Formats: sequence, C-alpha cells, structure tokens
Amino acid sequence: MAKLTIGENNYNCLAEETVLDALLRQEANISYACKKGTCHSCILRSMDAAPPQNAQKGLKDTLVHQDFFLACLCVPEEDMTLKLPDQSEFYTEGKVVANEMLNRNTILLIIECQDVLEFKAGQFVNLQREDGLTRSYSISNTPQDSKTLEFHIRRLPGGRFSEWVHDQLKVGEMLAISEPQGHCFYLPDRKEQGVLLVGTGSGLAPLAGILTDALSHGHSGPIHLFHGSSELEDLYRIDEMRQLAAENDNFHYTPCISRGHVPEGFSSGRANEVAMNNLSDLKGWRVFLCGHPEMISQMKTLVFLKGASSADIYTDAFHVTQSTDI
Repeated sequence: MAKLTIGENNYNCLAEETVLDALLRQEANISYACKKGTCHSCILRSMDAAPPQNAQKGLKDTLVHQDFFLACLCVPEEDMTLKLPDQSEFYTEGKVVANEMLNRNTILLIIECQDVLEFKAGQFVNLQREDGLTRSYSISNTPQDSKTLEFHIRRLPGGRFSEWVHDQLKVGEMLAISEPQGHCFYLPDRKEQGVLLVGTGSGLAPLAGILTDALSHGHSGPIHLFHGSSELEDLYRIDEMRQLAAENDNFHYTPCISRGHVPEGFSSGRANEVAMNNLSDLKGWRVFLCGHPEMISQMKTLVFLKGASSADIYTDAFHVTQSTDI
C-alpha cells in the first residue's frame, strides 16, 4: 500500500489501484473525464518520487521533465507527495457566444476562445466549469480566424456536465478550455484515398469537421458518411449533409435509423451495419469511427478484415457511463 500526500491530507492507495481511483474513493477533489489516459484532465505533479513511465504516456517532454503524470494511469510504486497543478497552466478561457438545439437532445455550443488555439478538425478539448467539473468534447468546426470552437453536446440522463450545459449554461458565461488533443483528424497527404466516416449520435461532431476539412483540401477520392441513430428525431444536420453531397460528386451521405419507421431517403439499420453492407473492399481506405465504444470496437475489426490498414483507422470513442456521462 502506498501513501499519497496532497498538502496536509494523506490518502492510501491499495495494491494495483491507480492514483485516480484511490483519490476518488477517498473523495479527494480532482478533475477527471475519460479515466483511460486520453483527455489528460487528471494530470498531477509528483514532488518527490519519479512517476512510473507508463503514467506519463502522451505528455509533452517538458511536462515529463517536471514529473507531471496522469493519475488514471499511475499505479504508484512507492509513497508520493503530489501537487494539484494550477489549471491556468493548461487551460485558456472561453466565452459562450451561442447555444442552440440541433435536435431534441443535442445542443450546438459555440465558444469564443481568449487565445488562438491551434487545432485540427476532429480533435477534442476538455471543457471545465468553475467548480472543476471537467468533460471532453470533440471539435466540430475547422480552424478559422474567428477563434471559435463548436461542439455538439448531447443531453445524457445523469450526465452532470451535459445536463448543466443544456439547462443552466448561458450565452456570455465563461468556461476553461484545454489545449486540443487527439489523433482523429484528416491529413491532406493522400487525397486519392477512399474515406469512410461512421458515427452514431453526436459522433457526427468530429466527422463533420473532418469532412469539411477533407473537402476544403480538395480530396478527390470517394468519401462516404454513415450517420446513425435509433430514431429519426435523434439525427440532425440532414439537409446540410445532403446539400454537401449534391455539391460534391465524390461525397456520399447515408442517414441511418435502427428502430421504428424509416422514411424514404433513409437507410434501415445501425450505421455500422449499413456501412459494411454497402462497402465490400476497404483496401487503401482511411476510416474514421466516432461514437459508442462498442460500435467502434466492432467496426475496427470489421474494417480491418475488409482491407483497411490498422494505421489508417482513427477512432473517437465517447464515454457513456451514466453517473459521469458527458
């Protein structure tokens, strides 16, 4: 058992328990979101013992050198004295300039950043409210001079952050925004490649940005977007996607409904199933999968078996645990 010290408080960390789990179990106030080393919102600094290398995976060299680490990845090897970082080191401020409903349970949140953030469409940031509650959301727009970031935030029952955004967050209020992270984005180096985009629910957010980015770079290969939900009312931006398809011969849009009545112009079934039924050979294609983690796990295997290289499969799995949902 290792002892964790933060200021005047001591916490015990059981064998094989991560620092984050130990601190949460003992009701310490620490920010976190994904709990798998992706969002970096649970970053801490060790003031004495060197953190295990695995707990520093994905951090910048400058942070590694200062013994910062990710609490969700750290199983301590000895007692550690920890410091909660000043979040201003990692966050900038942003002002809400728009929030409007995209469908019955998804809101478009537009935030104007105090500083210019360099990002690629499809990356994500951590949004943090005043009390420290933090969640990760994918960016849906492409880089521009207006210094705004756009997010599609779906209301999830029991989701403390998402329900707060829908019910309480107002235009003009401020949020803290981390620097952009993630590797699920388009690079304009192989414009002749086929591109497959498959998303469920608000998984359209990063895919819309990736699609716009690819088209703006003159991507010449075929681009197929399959966006699905259980009911028609949970889809959104249908007309916008259809207009893009009408304007770009190489872009094909398929909205999918898996339950209930399926109107003309929509495909029946889950987006991933419809995609696999329509595309037989993915050799040489780039694949972007965004949404429910189970869908992504299944699709990674299926697209690989249909010829896609593992290096060309990019994913953005959304956290879905009810008690801490985004």
